[in-house]
Amino acid sequence: MESTHHKKLNEIAATAICGNDITSSCLYVSSLAILYAGQYAWIALLIVALVLFLFRKIYGEVVGALPLNGGAYNVLLNTTTKSNASVAACLTILSYMATAVISASEAMHYLHDIIPSVNIILFTAILITVFLLLVMSGISESSVVAIIIFVLHITAMLTLIISGIWYISQNGLQVASFNFKAPLNGGFATALFLGFSTAMLGISGFESSANFVEEQKQGVFPKTLRNMWIAVSVINPLMALTAVMVLPLADVSNHQEALLSHLGQNTGGDWLATFISVDAVLVLSGALLTSYVGVNGLIKRMALDRILPQFLLKENKKGSSPRILILFYLLCLSVLFITNGELGPLAGVYTISFLLVMVYFGFGNFLLKSKRSRLPRPERATIFSVAIAILAVVIALYGNIIMHPDYLIVFLQYFVPSILVIILLLNRNEILKLLLVLVNSFFTTLKHIAAASRLQLSRHIRKLTEQEFVYFTKGDDISILNKVMMYVQENEITKKLKIVTVLKEGDEVASEFFQDLDVLDRAYPDIKIEYIQLRGTFGPQIIEKLSKEWEIPINFMFISSPSDRFTHRVSDLGGVRLII
Repeated sequence: MESTHHKKLNEIAATAICGNDITSSCLYVSSLAILYAGQYAWIALLIVALVLFLFRKIYGEVVGALPLNGGAYNVLLNTTTKSNASVAACLTILSYMATAVISASEAMHYLHDIIPSVNIILFTAILITVFLLLVMSGISESSVVAIIIFVLHITAMLTLIISGIWYISQNGLQVASFNFKAPLNGGFATALFLGFSTAMLGISGFESSANFVEEQKQGVFPKTLRNMWIAVSVINPLMALTAVMVLPLADVSNHQEALLSHLGQNTGGDWLATFISVDAVLVLSGALLTSYVGVNGLIKRMALDRILPQFLLKENKKGSSPRILILFYLLCLSVLFITNGELGPLAGVYTISFLLVMVYFGFGNFLLKSKRSRLPRPERATIFSVAIAILAVVIALYGNIIMHPDYLIVFLQYFVPSILVIILLLNRNEILKLLLVLVNSFFTTLKHIAAASRLQLSRHIRKLTEQEFVYFTKGDDISILNKVMMYVQENEITKKLKIVTVLKEGDEVASEFFQDLDVLDRAYPDIKIEYIQLRGTFGPQIIEKLSKEWEIPINFMFISSPSDRFTHRVSDLGGVRLII
């Protein structure tokens, strides 16, 4: 693996990358919310903004305590098993994949409205390719494009809202009065429930910032959460309210695909409609950029943790991982051509994946509170607020499934094969051993073939099991060390573990500790334990030194949860994992 240091993202750049995704939602969520909640869609969107406010604290606590790429995957990896974390990662990748294809396809639909000769499928593929090359050029370089798109989009949305206010001042409230007297399907409560369930799609992308937190400057991450929340809380409800005040409700249904362009046509004329369409093309393309950046951070973290193959980690001079990006690019193209660009099947994957990731993040926060209570964190979400946030997302998930039961089937068609691949990769050591037994059984008569096959399989098994892991201990008692051994045995393929104690001058390890090690050595005969004592001060410098000296990646090193008295932040340790 080649590693390069690249420029960290500031607040504007990081906000733009993830903000393009979440703020592009107003292009479709306003019409969807009005279809189900009618004239009260803006209330449903305000409730969504309240739920998002709760998730600001949830994400702030989790990522503040564990500031590593991976989002929900990262928190579950550090609080539970690799298999559980992998499910969250699989959902996140599916969400990004669907987001990328939907955003690119929708962008080309808007472009088709401006230039009818555009071939939507072909130009969608071209757009996905262009942004692949852009992200491969480096995250700092691609962030410049994201900033330009983001500023233009916010300008366009505010212009449209102001244009709507001017239109109302000139034409009065006749349309609004008629709309607010219209009956609701199923009554106010049902309309608000369905509108809220649909409107929750308006916060998709909020999790993206957590997936590239390591590329952000210190202190930037919570600011991205704040900025995204403000943008969504202001733009989405105001946009829905403006549409209800200006357009008859029947018009919303007839112009669902490009409601904001139609709204601009009514309030400002052709120039504003064209401006909104051009903005839609650009900001939806920016959402595609967000998918690339987010999935790059997530898959890189999974490869570092040996869930995915190590060859994906190869970096270019710009600090990007071309192999990860190309893999994601090929997946997106395959989905585009398999579905022929139809948005319905992709929406099913997108909706359920995104909402389940939010639920996982909420449960991850609970696990962090119970299993990593001593871990320092900049802010804390109350247990009550986390429970309310999870309940709200579950309600939205239920609402979407009862409105579109076919979405669940489509989601499972994508999710089941994906999770099967992850399961195979997690258990590849056992699978290789089984293959070795099969080779010996079937090729006993063809000795030369059997010998060659056994040699290849043995090499793969040896490569997987010989990777050493490190656990830094302060001289823990046997119960803690036993938990470490259990974790390694259940979650890692390795058969080698270095247990390291860093002692200051004059400090000594109690004799009982060595007796405990002997007990563990006998209790876990399949794992080779090596105990090492070092003199010095535990911290980032000694971790980096040992990583280079022993050729063991830092993310293969473990510590137990530090207390508030620990002099370093977890983020300073370069990716050391917490397992106890």
